[in-house]
Amino acid sequence: MNPRIPLLLVVLSSAPLAQADVYKCVDEAGHVTYTNSKTSARGCTTLSRDQAVSSIPGGGRPVAVPSHQNGAYSGGTGFPRVDSGTQKARDGDRRRILEDELSAEQKGLDIARRELEEQQLARYGNASGGGDRLQSSREKVQLHERNIEALRREIGNLR
Repeated sequence: MNPRIPLLLVVLSSAPLAQADVYKCVDEAGHVTYTNSKTSARGCTTLSRDQAVSSIPGGGRPVAVPSHQNGAYSGGTGFPRVDSGTQKARDGDRRRILEDELSAEQKGLDIARRELEEQQLARYGNASGGGDRLQSSREKVQLHERNIEALRREIGNLR
């Protein structure tokens, strides 16, 4: 056994445990700050050691969101909601983005299919190898087909 270990254990067991007070400070605007150093700012109170500290407003309960924030309003549940005009605009943007992605995937699929056909023709004309490139091209075609299927499903789920 290493002779330093018992010495280390004695030193560690004799060291006092560190404790610090935690302060909850509320400024004039109502912003809450938790700190371990009491500042000169007014509104700081010492939290008891068994009191839970939470940075979630309302202790984890839903909080109402002011109606003027980004067109959102609170329906009483605390979960922000969006007015119908804003939601329709967002849905339109989402549909446009998905349709653009679908168009790009279809173009990619057309290119991948042409490459696959060219490699298949080249392979049949040349009996030596080319199998790795052919497999890679098949995988590209399959990837584009899966992406197109997923995008169509996503577009179908839109309102």
